Amino acid sequence: MATTDIGTIYAGALRNTRALEKQGLEQMERQLSGLERYPDYAAVLRRHVETTKVQLDRLDTALEAIGESRSTLKETVTSVAGSIGAAVHATAQDETLKNLYAGYAYQYDQVAAYRSLAVIAERAGKSDQVAFFRAAVEEETRAGEAIAALIEPVTKTYLDLTLSGAKADS
Repeated sequence: MATTDIGTIYAGALRNTRALEKQGLEQMERQLSGLERYPDYAAVLRRHVETTKVQLDRLDTALEAIGESRSTLKETVTSVAGSIGAAVHATAQDETLKNLYAGYAYQYDQVAAYRSLAVIAERAGKSDQVAFFRAAVEEETRAGEAIAALIEPVTKTYLDLTLSGAKADS
């Protein structure tokens, strides 16, 4: 049985987290074009797009610090997966609601990923990076809470639009 060292685990966790952030960024940017009827939702996504870009920069810095670069293959695969997910939701009658639910779940997936990454970084002796990952936990938690606060109002707007015969989705 082959052994894996902590440096390899840390590098893999950084690449995985970066790929997930990139996928999330692409999904948020795609969703923004169809949210003109949901300005509060769009505002939350716009803010989180900027936060995600900062997080990607932090992950790039951490990767560079260990002599690694982002994984183009993994990024391509997750980007395609993100595009497929968005395309599937786009065919649904309730696209906006499904994207909202997926976004809510995604934020907590990221909370878990960053909490784990902080532990791995600490074990790998990269204590200088731990604060960045802990900050990301807080940022993702705030984004999740902001999305949670939108579930009822966005659902009400969706219902009002749909029941009045207006276009509710992009």
